[in-house]
Amino acid sequence: MEHDPGVVKVIDQRSLPFEFKILELQNASDAFHAITNMAIRGAPLIGACASFGLYLAAYRSKKTHWCEEVREAGNLLISARPTAVNLKYAVDLLMEKVECAGSRESMIKDLFHLAHRFAEDEVIRSRKIGEHGVRLIRKIFEDTGQAVNILTHCNAGWLACVDYGTATAPIYLAHDQGIPVHVWVDETRPRNQGARLTAYELQEHGVPHTVVVDNAGGHLMQQGKVDLVIVGSDRTTRTGDVANKIGTYLKALAARDNGIPFYVALPSSSIDFKLTRGEEIEIENRDDSELSHMEGWDEENNKPVRFQVLAGGTRVINPGFDVTPARLVSGLITERGICPASEEGIRSLFGK
Repeated sequence: MEHDPGVVKVIDQRSLPFEFKILELQNASDAFHAITNMAIRGAPLIGACASFGLYLAAYRSKKTHWCEEVREAGNLLISARPTAVNLKYAVDLLMEKVECAGSRESMIKDLFHLAHRFAEDEVIRSRKIGEHGVRLIRKIFEDTGQAVNILTHCNAGWLACVDYGTATAPIYLAHDQGIPVHVWVDETRPRNQGARLTAYELQEHGVPHTVVVDNAGGHLMQQGKVDLVIVGSDRTTRTGDVANKIGTYLKALAARDNGIPFYVALPSSSIDFKLTRGEEIEIENRDDSELSHMEGWDEENNKPVRFQVLAGGTRVINPGFDVTPARLVSGLITERGICPASEEGIRSLFGK
């Protein structure tokens, strides 16, 4: 973007870990499709992408009706992913600060700076989440004198959060501070965000880790091989119910049965202060092809490959998220500190 103000470059997560590709976004429609087709994933990053999508809408707008075009782009972007609240939060935040009574040029300039500021704020929030969350890891290490085994689900790392990550931020900080850690990485079907993205990140950072099938978490807990579970969140109600990648609820149940702390790391941009109950969260149903097909790497021909794994005509249901009730959450790790997963706990950090 530093060379062309009309192009925003993002990492195409669909190609990782086999290829590192850059995707160029030139308008709001490009940003919309990058979010819907999963080139861009992770609630904080989705919000940042949407904010730059608004900027691109202004930059490409016509000399007349430019404000209407930006508002239409905002509505389009909000519709891209219904569960992740960061998306609507980002669009609403930027649109509130934009004055349509001004000029087109001033709107472009304002949205440019606001989009950058939003992305920078997400990085700050993630870093602070790490600073608060590392205390949990350090305490376990001090109590046991052994490497801390942490279970994750899906990808809540720097790829999903512009930088640092949410669930991974305390892990990176612990590793950098010399606290021995080992991460159990859920593969996270059906798109394998854990196996393809989280494991890639941890390997790049030098953090010891092991990829496991999604349903191994409970077994590992029974075997005493998990000290702590940290996951991210796509939307958390003001009472502490957490929507995250499908399968998170089962990890929380297993953690409760085995007496293992289950924490959710999230920035305030992932808290929906308007919702009271998890049942109110809209759960996105993803395309059937995510289950009927898989993606991998053809080593013989050195190229990506997609193949079918279900018989044709097989009925599929593919909810992208589930809701973990607040009663199963040991605490929320936010940029303002760690609090109970309750309305009182959240209010203690963020006020009314």
